[in-house]
Amino acid sequence: MAAAKIETDDGPCCPICLEQFNIPRQLPCAHSFCENCLQSHITTQNGKHTKLTYFKCPVCRNSASPYIKDRPTSEWATLFPVNTVLQSILPAKSKVDRLCDACNTEGTTAPAHGFCVVCKESMCRDCLKAHRKLKVAKDHTILSVEELDCNPEHVMKLAEGFTCLEHDGEDIKYYCKNHKLPCCATCFIKSHKLCSKVIDLKEELPALLSANKPVEIIADMKKIESHLKKFMEMNESSINYLETQVNGLTAEMKKIRKDINDVLDKLEEQVKTEGNRLYKEEVIRKQEENHQCLSLIHAVRNSHYLLEAAHKYGSNLQKFLMAEKMTSQLHSYYNLVGEKYEKTETIRFEVQIASPIKSILSLSLLELGKVVATTSSNTLPLICSSRPMKDCDVEKVDVIDLKVPTGNRPGYSGVTFLPEDRVLLADFNKNQCILLSPSYQFITNHTLTSNPWNICVLDDQEVALSLFNQNEIQILSVIGDIIRPVRTITTKYNCNGIAAAGERRMVVNGYCGNNKSQWSLINTRGDVKYTHQYDSPCNYFNCIALNNMKTRVYVSVYANNSLLCFDMDGRKLFTYSPDNLRGTMGVAVDRYDNIYIIGTNSSNFHQLSPDGSVRQVVNTGVPKRPRAICIHQRKDILIITNTSNERRKLYMYQLK
Repeated sequence: MAAAKIETDDGPCCPICLEQFNIPRQLPCAHSFCENCLQSHITTQNGKHTKLTYFKCPVCRNSASPYIKDRPTSEWATLFPVNTVLQSILPAKSKVDRLCDACNTEGTTAPAHGFCVVCKESMCRDCLKAHRKLKVAKDHTILSVEELDCNPEHVMKLAEGFTCLEHDGEDIKYYCKNHKLPCCATCFIKSHKLCSKVIDLKEELPALLSANKPVEIIADMKKIESHLKKFMEMNESSINYLETQVNGLTAEMKKIRKDINDVLDKLEEQVKTEGNRLYKEEVIRKQEENHQCLSLIHAVRNSHYLLEAAHKYGSNLQKFLMAEKMTSQLHSYYNLVGEKYEKTETIRFEVQIASPIKSILSLSLLELGKVVATTSSNTLPLICSSRPMKDCDVEKVDVIDLKVPTGNRPGYSGVTFLPEDRVLLADFNKNQCILLSPSYQFITNHTLTSNPWNICVLDDQEVALSLFNQNEIQILSVIGDIIRPVRTITTKYNCNGIAAAGERRMVVNGYCGNNKSQWSLINTRGDVKYTHQYDSPCNYFNCIALNNMKTRVYVSVYANNSLLCFDMDGRKLFTYSPDNLRGTMGVAVDRYDNIYIIGTNSSNFHQLSPDGSVRQVVNTGVPKRPRAICIHQRKDILIITNTSNERRKLYMYQLK
């Protein structure tokens, strides 16, 4: 595999093929890819799943699906809009010939000759003639392809309305603060009519735009790119270091051979072979990481090109909408960079020589010695945004009254967001989990063998639930509207809290006797990696969460009215136990690493900074006896369940 080069700025490039775009298709998350590259990615995803209803963006891993879902997956890439802004920014030598959109829908290809500003379609000569003959289109403005492809300012003016992706042709007019979504009039009527925070963009646009300044976001984009380049440079240095070590192994063996020449000739050859094999494996791995970084660099770069174009040439509406999309992307970029820094390791080679030198002739070649590789984590600087993240005030925005046909007195002990913004509830009292649509409407339920305590999302199709009274973890698949059991993991103690730890791993906590509880890191096969104990004078009501870097574990201890913070080696970092926090239950972490801890008996929840200091205590607008909490990382939406008389209701909050 060729080494990924740290390139200079050479214009917008596809994050998949790392080449300049060929028909850039834009996903709802605002990331763009070559049409062929996107289709290859979708085809690969389709090969892994029997019935694909959505796929993951290759960059940010957000869910995406075309609005015409009944078309074959082999055509999905063509159903996403062409990013005309990126296409106009491309260097002239990289631009591809536009094709007629009308002919393309009929399965034929013809070069485009003009572009209708009103219909937003490219047309060949014949289609243009037919279009001009239509009475309804006689006043439509037609531009030549050259005018469209060479002037980004002109393209931004054409996109003034920013039409709705879901309802073709309708302009974006409103913004729902509850869901952090721009919407057209149809969106408002169908999905946001009951939302309490829907504003008219024409009236509120200046205030909204001031909160997301394109210049600041572009600076952050460039900072992300700088961090990724630094990570690639570290990998290149690591490759050189590995080569030096391998050469050192040979020199070491030559010194040993002075006394045991005949036997160590074979060992030297083995060491050289094994060392080179490990070296090649590590080089390939490091180069693959750099290739991924370069892909992400292009994605970041494309993002700030788009935002820069909107900032320079767009209207206030365009600046705001583009800034809104880029703000969401920005935090996912920081998380992705953080993941890479966390996993950076240094490989050390050494030769292990058997001690009984006198009996060396009687030993086999493998008994004589071998090359081993040990890893150690590097100390790296904290990755953080240049923009302050202190503006995380909590505002109540909605109360959702669930219409779930499951009888009286449910007990929602766990809640989480799934791909495509669906919601999964764990009902402790009814021994079931419940699937809700993005608008919180009942879809289906699945009966479990015991009381579910908590939920975590393992990947885009599987979730894990801790079964409190059965010492088990149930793995379920959630594909479309169908919930199916996959496998069951048996544990040695009652399972309470459960949280995803990345790479199909989980942290699980529970009571282990003698006033002690423990949390363990396990994989989805049930293999326990390690276990750490802590004081907890009860055998229930403990919940668990991790920070975004998966380096800290937060455990709520109900009986002690406290929140405990550990590092991954089990060392306690801090305890939070104020007088106004009683009956600690659900715990969650937002994308800024702020911590949220529920006080069931005090009917409030506390927001803490990553170091454990209190930021705010939310007492108003909180249900009696709140229970579980989850946070939508991309939209900054927070949901809380409760065990009071209003237990059928979900309380929704917005992080401002």
